[in-house]
Amino acid sequence: MKNIKYTLVILIMTFYVNPSFGQQFEVMVYTNPDRWHDSVVPNAMKAFEEMALRHDFGLTWAQIAGTGGVTDPFTDEYLERFDAIVFLNASERLFSDEQKESFKRFIRNGGGFVGIHSTLGGSSEEWFQKLRGRASSLHPEEQTAVYHVIDKNFPATMHLPDRWIFTGELYAHGPELTDNLNYLITVDEDTYDPSRTWGDDRETAMGDFHPMVWYQEYEGGRSFYTSLGHLPAVYNDPWFLAHIYGGIYWAATGLGIY
Repeated sequence: MKNIKYTLVILIMTFYVNPSFGQQFEVMVYTNPDRWHDSVVPNAMKAFEEMALRHDFGLTWAQIAGTGGVTDPFTDEYLERFDAIVFLNASERLFSDEQKESFKRFIRNGGGFVGIHSTLGGSSEEWFQKLRGRASSLHPEEQTAVYHVIDKNFPATMHLPDRWIFTGELYAHGPELTDNLNYLITVDEDTYDPSRTWGDDRETAMGDFHPMVWYQEYEGGRSFYTSLGHLPAVYNDPWFLAHIYGGIYWAATGLGIY
């Protein structure tokens, strides 16, 4: 079998909002090649730029590019400038050992993490799976379902109705990997068909309690994870974007919980 060598090349774009006054906090959004979710990136990029303008925070977008070399954002020195890192359908799979350790130090030094949709699934290393809180990899075909908002005392959910109609991939999750997960949103499996897959025997049902969104404090930092965000068009949805911003706000500041 041939050995495959991956070269990590990062494209960094920084957006400055009201630079003469500064921003309330700094956020990096990171993604990597993913043939199932690459179509999300253009809509998400525009949405995050507008979010940064609306909420007055600094935004840096980092993603894998083609070939060449630019500044590595996953070093201790570079990560020091950020309050929260968003993984948009991304994982640590292309990080070097040194980059993984720098990211771990960022969290242990009080940094915030926001994971969106397929971020840090079952293929990630144990530490990163624990950062997310639960591993997942299985889901049925995209469907509409009824989501139950079970905790509105958190910035990512306080604007949402008790029941929310939403469409996307409905991940099944493995067991809890840490002891301090706080659940925010679940999905009602009676409102969609967990067996509607691609002809295989995968099991995507979880039963009466099927969590979709949660948060936790982890090794000195803060972690917010949402399963939502599969379809490109949801990045035009004001409720969904307010949901994402609420997670970013808490991850970056630790504020907003009642």
